[in-house]
Amino acid sequence: MKIQRRMAFHFTYQLIVYSILVFISMTILFLVLINKITNEELKRNLPVAALDSVISETYYQNDTLKFPSYWSKFIKEKNMWLQVLGSKGDVIYEVNTDSDQPTAYSVTQLLTLQETGKYNHYFVNMKLDNSYESPLLFLLGFENPRQEQLALWYDSYQENGIVAEGYKETLLKELQETNSYLTIVNLEGESIQTIGKPSSSMDSYEPLEILSMKQAPGNFDTNVVVYQSDKNAMTWIVHTPNQPGSFNDQPILKEFINIFIWVGGSILVLSLAISIWHGYRYAQPLILFTGWFERMGKGLYAEVLTPKDRRRVFRKNGKLRIRYRLYREVIQSFYQMAEQLAQTEKDRFQLEKTREEWMSGISHDLRTPLSTIQGYGYILESSPAVWSQEELQEMGKMIREKGDYMLDLITDFSHIYQLKQGAIFMDQHDIELGELTRRSVLKYVNDVTLANVEFQYEGDDQSVPVIGNEKWLQRLMDNLLSNAVKHNSSGVTITVVCGMLNDEAFIQVSDNGRGMDEETMGKLFERYYRGTNTEETTAGSGLGMSIAKMIVEAHLGRIEIRSTIGRGTTIFVYLPTK
Repeated sequence: MKIQRRMAFHFTYQLIVYSILVFISMTILFLVLINKITNEELKRNLPVAALDSVISETYYQNDTLKFPSYWSKFIKEKNMWLQVLGSKGDVIYEVNTDSDQPTAYSVTQLLTLQETGKYNHYFVNMKLDNSYESPLLFLLGFENPRQEQLALWYDSYQENGIVAEGYKETLLKELQETNSYLTIVNLEGESIQTIGKPSSSMDSYEPLEILSMKQAPGNFDTNVVVYQSDKNAMTWIVHTPNQPGSFNDQPILKEFINIFIWVGGSILVLSLAISIWHGYRYAQPLILFTGWFERMGKGLYAEVLTPKDRRRVFRKNGKLRIRYRLYREVIQSFYQMAEQLAQTEKDRFQLEKTREEWMSGISHDLRTPLSTIQGYGYILESSPAVWSQEELQEMGKMIREKGDYMLDLITDFSHIYQLKQGAIFMDQHDIELGELTRRSVLKYVNDVTLANVEFQYEGDDQSVPVIGNEKWLQRLMDNLLSNAVKHNSSGVTITVVCGMLNDEAFIQVSDNGRGMDEETMGKLFERYYRGTNTEETTAGSGLGMSIAKMIVEAHLGRIEIRSTIGRGTTIFVYLPTK
């Protein structure tokens, strides 16, 4: 019960924390980020940013336009107006418009609006929204009385680009009504004349300073209006203090935020209930699995499920209970793993037994020739003078043959070790397999001790290129040919063929000897099949064909055998070409 409660608490805590952190954090971060970006854009360039936000939050479908109510309020507070035009230029939605404004626009009127950016005394921003099947055109009109006032002042009071002496007092009174002041600068940004200048105002401007103040008035204490005339190089700049609340953050995405709050609260409550249910649901199967692991750790692979566990997991008809169906694959995997472990234990036991038998056989293989060598050694040691020259030669031959046999046996062990360690991949290069095979056969043809064996070689005229290790491929041919010689009687004919078959190189070694049965063919390439040499002969270690198979597989090839009792044996080797 303690484990169950601990697991239930763990799952509950984990799922609750995950739900809270992921959903709430990501939602809040997303909304705050969007809110901040949008409000910063409104401060930087109110009309343009407001129009972009309006377009992004307006939804149009089935000839119906859904417009956020807080944007309607915002447009009215800022003394702006908005019109939304359909594809034919007709007004399908409007906010805070005058009665004399058009309800439909012609192409000429729209082009004029785009060119001048003004309608009556309003400045107009316009933007086309192509996100719907029929495009919508948004028109946002706003007043800029300070800009018009500055232009009027310039026309009325300027003389040679600056305020004439006779109008300074008049202009000063008008500026003081709004706590504003005027600065006139030249091309270099130096202040030439100021009217109503406070002590803290600037005498010169950096090149980007005025641009920043115009584009982001909410970031500065004053809002600037700039006027330049084509007649001279003077620039008139009016600074007006920003009124408190002029650039307050707007309720951007208010409806979405409310929706997210409700959805987030609902999900948190639902997550809590599901988390508690999941905790108890997952705890019981995990406790069951823990018991399985304990029994399997003790090697009780046949007792994966106790009778009590079986009743808990399975119904009487053998089907899984509902609470465990989620773990169907896990339960099946446990059974498969138990079977595999049981089989592995059985294989390990068999391998250990085979290894002991093999070591016993190898010991016998070495002991037999050593006993012969030791016996002849005692004979020569006890009476070295009583033996004839022929008898001494016979003894020497026997000792040499037994020594050669043991050397071959040790060499085979070394080759098996090297192949297991991947030594064959240390040095591979381009090889002409046909030439290598031909030279291997020729070596046996020229062996005078094999005069009673006939060798034949059949090769194609075309090249048989492979990538491999020449030493190991030569060893492969020696094993195949020597195996055919050792296990057949005198007078046997061994035929070797090398060529191309489809996209593979092949070697075929066949004889017309005694052949072998199915059991022998099935175990021919097993490393421990022969393992012993019970007869006192130097016919080999019994590892040659196992080594041959390892060489072929190391070259990414395959080896096959066909044989019939009394009709001979054929071995096929297939290797990939370059």
